Amino acid sequence: MNDLIQLLPDAIANQIAAGEVVQRPASALKELLENAIDAGANDVQVVVKEGGKQLIQVIDNGAGMSLTDARMSFERHATSKIRKSDDLFSLRTFGFRGEALASIAAVAQVEMKTKRAIDEVGTLLCIEGSEVKKQEPIGCPDGTSIAVKNLFFNVPARRNFLKSNAVEMKHLVEEFQRVALSYPEVCFSFYQNDMQLFKLGQGKLSKRIVGLLGQSYKDQLVVCQEETPLLRIQGYVGKPDSGKKTRGDQFFFVNHRYIKSNYLHHAVLNAYEGLMAADQHPFYALFLEIDPKHIDINVHPTKTEIKFDDERTVYGLLRSAVKQSLGAHHVVPTIDFSLDVNFTETWKNDWEKKEAVSAENSYKNFQSPLSRKQDITGWERLFSDNRKTEGSNEERFQDRLDDSTETLTFSSKASQPLQPAEHIEPDRGLSGSMFQVELKYIVAQMASGLLIFDQQAAHERILYEKYVKQLQQAKAFSQQCLFPQTVNLSPSDYLLVMEIKEELGNLGFLVNPFGHNTLVIEGVPADITITNEKALFESLLEQFKHFKSTLSLDKREILARSLAKKSALRRGSMLSKQEMENLVGQLFSCQNPNYSPTGNKTFIKLDLTKIDSFFNQS
Repeated sequence: MNDLIQLLPDAIANQIAAGEVVQRPASALKELLENAIDAGANDVQVVVKEGGKQLIQVIDNGAGMSLTDARMSFERHATSKIRKSDDLFSLRTFGFRGEALASIAAVAQVEMKTKRAIDEVGTLLCIEGSEVKKQEPIGCPDGTSIAVKNLFFNVPARRNFLKSNAVEMKHLVEEFQRVALSYPEVCFSFYQNDMQLFKLGQGKLSKRIVGLLGQSYKDQLVVCQEETPLLRIQGYVGKPDSGKKTRGDQFFFVNHRYIKSNYLHHAVLNAYEGLMAADQHPFYALFLEIDPKHIDINVHPTKTEIKFDDERTVYGLLRSAVKQSLGAHHVVPTIDFSLDVNFTETWKNDWEKKEAVSAENSYKNFQSPLSRKQDITGWERLFSDNRKTEGSNEERFQDRLDDSTETLTFSSKASQPLQPAEHIEPDRGLSGSMFQVELKYIVAQMASGLLIFDQQAAHERILYEKYVKQLQQAKAFSQQCLFPQTVNLSPSDYLLVMEIKEELGNLGFLVNPFGHNTLVIEGVPADITITNEKALFESLLEQFKHFKSTLSLDKREILARSLAKKSALRRGSMLSKQEMENLVGQLFSCQNPNYSPTGNKTFIKLDLTKIDSFFNQS
């Protein structure tokens, strides 16, 4: 019998490795950017076309490579970082396993131009599918330029799994942001289809955050610093009122390497406990400096997950640092924290002023009539049988508790007598008696009991099915804005809007590009009553990102849910009898009237048997 086990050819082995290292265009960009940083570059340019499928090019002014190093860099497990096993536990650079370039070259057409400052000419190297096609001298600037063309050209099955250009572009921008945030002292530029998205100069971390994520972060940053023998923490966290329902603006860097850690994320959320809603996430960009011997970064092929040898200590230090930074900037009461020696007299003066205002308000509240105990004499009148058995619907109960006490009486549908069961309208099974409770619920009488509707959930269901129909038929009416409003977005949000621009138009939103990462809102759906088109659009986008991160649904489905959520009636809205009847009628015309799009009940039924059971009646 012949032997069955044999060594794989290098080309196939590299393609298998590429399945772990190069999952999409953003994976290739990450590896190339990290190589540029490791080369000591202080100016890095990124050029992408067609979402990275056609071209990903990274140009740096780093150290460059010799002819031999350029050729060796595409071999598997060829690295300049490791000489012995102990080096694995003292790494402070990015790439060290020697798989990135070999994996990329196995599934793409790669062109490298590189030159060292001491060399007169550089080296041109062209590789396709792990096969060297060209190697020759060339004149080029100092540094390295690597162009990755036609990614997955020889693995069509992998290429078919790539998403649309807009989705892949969003991932490219995210990887670029992570590296650019980690090195604010390096200049970065980013070009998409010959259009400049980013131009970032050298500067402080705060300036880099604003340059990458937008001007809205300028007034939301809180400095976070902590230094211990084990760990050094520095960076910025966001103010609680800037929290968002979606994750995405959270960045952890350990020794300047971006990582993902739900454990550390929980530590930050714990520091915000009581300051923001449980379903919101704060912004943070935190850099942790720790001795490499206390961590293991060789856990995941993409090196985005690491292990600490003492996770509990890191958790406690991080939570304490974030909580203290929030307290030091008056976000939470400072009595819970030891005072910083660097606090100025201005802080003391501000605190004294707040104390004085608080004392004055307390005195005024004590002297106000509402703070005095009310006279409750005459309460027996509430239960006196002085109501008339017959009368018009306009009559109301208007007894006063005491002539000396001013009492405001508000009319309520709840005080009107319900119609008898025999007067129920035969077409809907509901009587004409309908009223609101606490401006949140609608109560209607039916032959066998009561129906109680959640007006917001019911309206969400109605709007959701309406918007789904509009998206399917591509029919919607828009009302032109009298004064079109501009919206400045972060690059990732701008790309997201471009991805769903057609669907937004089908719903009635007319938005068009208006400069760098800016949109102009020219029209909104005609059937939405709004006073601020910009606020509606921004909240819609935020809700869309929230649903997109939590639900695995089609983007049209998510967009319909998001718009229904943001444009539905809010609890606290007063409705007329006609409006309540219309709402109930439209709800029962829906395909699924029982539940809102988010799964909440739209109404409950209380039959007479259930009501009788409350009073122990047989």
